[in-house]
Amino acid sequence: MTGKPSKTFLADWLRKHMPTREAMARNKYLAPIAHRFLTPELWRFTRRSVPRGVALGLFAAFIVPVGQIFLAAFLALPARANVPLSALVTFVTNPFTLPFWLLVANKVGRFVLKVDAVTVGFANDELASGRWAFAIDAFQVAGVTAFGFVVLSVFSAALGYLLSSVVWRMMVARRRARRLRQMELRLDRRLGTREG
Repeated sequence: MTGKPSKTFLADWLRKHMPTREAMARNKYLAPIAHRFLTPELWRFTRRSVPRGVALGLFAAFIVPVGQIFLAAFLALPARANVPLSALVTFVTNPFTLPFWLLVANKVGRFVLKVDAVTVGFANDELASGRWAFAIDAFQVAGVTAFGFVVLSVFSAALGYLLSSVVWRMMVARRRARRLRQMELRLDRRLGTREG
């Protein structure tokens, strides 16, 4: 990597905060399969690897609350996705944002399963007429929330794939248009000096 700063803040920030290939190879948990992580195609930013990395990172972030970085990295191997990007995207869910995502997952689970307070209350009254009501209610809330996380993982992965594909294409198109303008300016200058 050269010391030359990038033209975009995002690229600089990603380079600074992404784990390097060598750092992941030194990880004691990844040592048995480190040779797979060192393949260069898993570390390149291409039009196919970036959306795959974003999608797998978002899927892993919502599907498991602990160890999502390793899950994203393992899923990136067979999918030939960008490993560091998939690991970085998992930080959408972290200890600071987890309460928010728990609430969102519960709301999504209730919406998808059509579970409302009246239904839960009636089921609790019928199933447990006393001391087990709290345990059954907690189990139902946990189940609804877990289902909400499954829905969030699938939906966010699909949305992340589509959005990152669109953003990638826009960035490439902008870069290509800039290069074409620069080439036209150079050509105009050359033609202008030859005519003069």
